[in-house]
Amino acid sequence: MATIVILGGGVGGLVAANTLRRSLDRKHRIVLVDRAAQHVYTPSFLWMMLGWREPREITRDLSRLERKGIEVVHEEIREIDPARRLVRTDKRQISGDFLIVALGAEGRAEAVPGLAEGGHNLYDLDGVLGLRQALTSFKEGRVTVTVASLPFKCPGAPYEAAMLIEASLRERGLRERARLDIYTPEPLPMPVAGKAMGEAVKAMVASKGIDFHPQHKLQAVESERQELVFENGERADYDLLVAIPPHRCPPVVKESGLVGEAGWVPVDKGTLQTAHEGVYALGDVTAIKLPVGLMLPKAGVFAHHEAEAVAANIAAEITGRGGRRAFQGDGY
Repeated sequence: MATIVILGGGVGGLVAANTLRRSLDRKHRIVLVDRAAQHVYTPSFLWMMLGWREPREITRDLSRLERKGIEVVHEEIREIDPARRLVRTDKRQISGDFLIVALGAEGRAEAVPGLAEGGHNLYDLDGVLGLRQALTSFKEGRVTVTVASLPFKCPGAPYEAAMLIEASLRERGLRERARLDIYTPEPLPMPVAGKAMGEAVKAMVASKGIDFHPQHKLQAVESERQELVFENGERADYDLLVAIPPHRCPPVVKESGLVGEAGWVPVDKGTLQTAHEGVYALGDVTAIKLPVGLMLPKAGVFAHHEAEAVAANIAAEITGRGGRRAFQGDGY
């Protein structure tokens, strides 16, 4: 009997758990550990921002996995020992024959002085609900969508958010009374997709009267003055700040020794295995360098396909059936 321990109940963790459960006999244990009791479908945050979705519609209890034969441990992960494939939570110790680390990237608004106080976090459930309320009461002024630093999850989200807000203001008859700006450290929107794609998105944004400000890394937010301060010395005022906070690897992963120089977990780009045999990492927590020299974006579509590859290979190793599968970078 084999035990597979999966850390994280996001897209990658859920796909890995479900794929493994379909591939393996019930005698093999699949254990999913997450401090959260629910999975939140974050791609719907943009719709929730405009009132098209409610929190109850985009959340599901992780305990529902138990009916499929997946053990769910709702506890805080305190320590990861990759050499022993061992995990310690605030209540127990769990060891496995295989370990999958899918704990994602965590938003750290506090890393930029004033950001938590002055902006609405587009990547947080409560932040989006606050943003929705602010947009509802917004009548005129300057809306800025600001990417604090690189890398960040869902590289298209800031541009989608800006265009959705623009459409909403136009529908409400407020467009002429509002200015919209996007500030980002990127040279172009979604640079990993190539110059042609970046220029196309830039043109799309411009066609809607949204000003694009590249190569602006946020240094601080002076919330009382409602000003953004950038590392290049420039400043910008705002009336409503839509913020994409700095993203960091979870501390428990950093403390495990799995993290490389880039601040994320380096893995084999095909198998997603770490430097430790039987220990895999997938999704936003990883660092995968592409042939073009840039890193694979942090997005759910990549986590999904990575999880399928990892699950298929673990199942093949346990059962002796099926061929090996490599992650091909599917997503774009």
